[in-house]
Amino acid sequence: MGFAIRLEDEFGSVLDQVLDPKNTIPRRLPEPADEEFRCVCFIDRYGDTVFNRLQIPDFLAEWERLRKDADLDDAAGTVHIGVVGLAERCLAGVHLYLKFYGD
Repeated sequence: MGFAIRLEDEFGSVLDQVLDPKNTIPRRLPEPADEEFRCVCFIDRYGDTVFNRLQIPDFLAEWERLRKDADLDDAAGTVHIGVVGLAERCLAGVHLYLKFYGD
């Protein structure tokens, strides 16, 4: 199973989610030591990663760079667009979190 990316509230309730059953995200992630990225390089491929509303602008800019740097097939493109939607909702609200649950 690949990543599950969820928009959650402060109580951990899942408001919406995007699943990555083909595990397309790890193939595009930069290494943690990559200084070109401040957020997405820390997405844990095997654990959980949480982004808050204040981190989302940087996250979205980096997420878009990942799209531009990769040739996305239909599955990867669908996941990518879905994550953007969750991130934008996180940015627009308070007490919301974008959570990546690794494999």
